[in-house]
Amino acid sequence: MTNTHVDYQLSQLDQLEAESIHIFREVAAEFEKPVLMFSGGKDSIVMLRLAEKAFFPAKLPFPLLQVDTGLDFDEVLSTRDSWVERLGARLVVASVEDAIKAGHVVDDGKTSRNRQQIGALLAAIEENGFTAAFGGGRRDEEKARAKERVYSHRDDFGQWDPKMQRPELWSLYNGRIHSGEHMRIFPLSNWTELDIWHYIHREQIEIPSIYFAHEREVVERDGMLLSIGPEIQPKGNEQVEKKMVRFRTVGDRTQTGCVESEATDTAAIIDEIAIARVTERGATRGDDRFSEAAMEDRKKEGYF
Repeated sequence: MTNTHVDYQLSQLDQLEAESIHIFREVAAEFEKPVLMFSGGKDSIVMLRLAEKAFFPAKLPFPLLQVDTGLDFDEVLSTRDSWVERLGARLVVASVEDAIKAGHVVDDGKTSRNRQQIGALLAAIEENGFTAAFGGGRRDEEKARAKERVYSHRDDFGQWDPKMQRPELWSLYNGRIHSGEHMRIFPLSNWTELDIWHYIHREQIEIPSIYFAHEREVVERDGMLLSIGPEIQPKGNEQVEKKMVRFRTVGDRTQTGCVESEATDTAAIIDEIAIARVTERGATRGDDRFSEAAMEDRKKEGYF
């Protein structure tokens, strides 16, 4: 007997892609001045690729915003510029150095540049009048990010209250805000690190070269391998070693560690991530190790 019924089913990646594209289009239609936070890291690049698909063949209907710590990896900045040029997008750069000079951020000589991004980000959102900011956070990354809604409300001080979040039943999003408030939007909320890499592999997406295994001088400190450079030099009995490493996440050079790896392409990275038992932030972000609630504390203050 001939089966005349066609069962149309999307793959997991296609479902995630469709959900994210829907979110981009909803926000573009609902908010007056959205912006996409673009660091040049893998998650923000996947987010930008999804935004490109959402509005193709038109250009992006919003600018990109990068918070420049002054300690970003050169490979990341180079990839950022390549994407901006290819898409013809407008890039707004919020500099932590400029925020310190303007008095938006206090540099006490102890606080990491990752945390100092908060003041620079909030100042940029206020100065430009952005009403919604897309972020690349995923719920599988960290406990505080697991609490986020897709539409995450920020008050007129840019702060987040995890106990005062809006329900999102049946994927219905409440985007109402008062003057001075804004929304953080997370189109990748339901993606995992493995989903991200499968998507990068499928779409052949350009990402910074430091995500792939390469030889680098490193020093082991506090259970992490830190890359030797102007800001990181051996202390005490620490020994500089040359190892084959790659980065699972990128950020402030002084707080971002790498992992030993032989994975030189996306297929090998997928195999590696499939058996990993620690998230990329838990394994290689020093500023998440200060306390159990380190990320949540930063997010309450306005961090992405």
